[in-house]
Amino acid sequence: MENSKQEEWNNPQITRPENKKVVAGIFAILLGALGIHKFYLGYVKEGVIQLILGFMFGIGGVIGIIEGIIYLTKTDEEFYQTYQVGKKGWF
Repeated sequence: MENSKQEEWNNPQITRPENKKVVAGIFAILLGALGIHKFYLGYVKEGVIQLILGFMFGIGGVIGIIEGIIYLTKTDEEFYQTYQVGKKGWF
């Protein structure tokens, strides 16, 4: 049993998808009004909505800061499962 775990761990052919948590969190905090973090995560519709909210109503930046904090406080696995696998677009 332990030998199979060791082989799985040491196998260079098993690749893990990139976790975009830190970059998305920084984008959200610094460029949240532009929705850059949404585009980075592949949420084009949500990115456009946040961009419009940022320019027309000025609340896109506030949403970005809140989302950035949420992104950065989640564990790597929680972030990956929620936003990259589960494709949760908002908060």
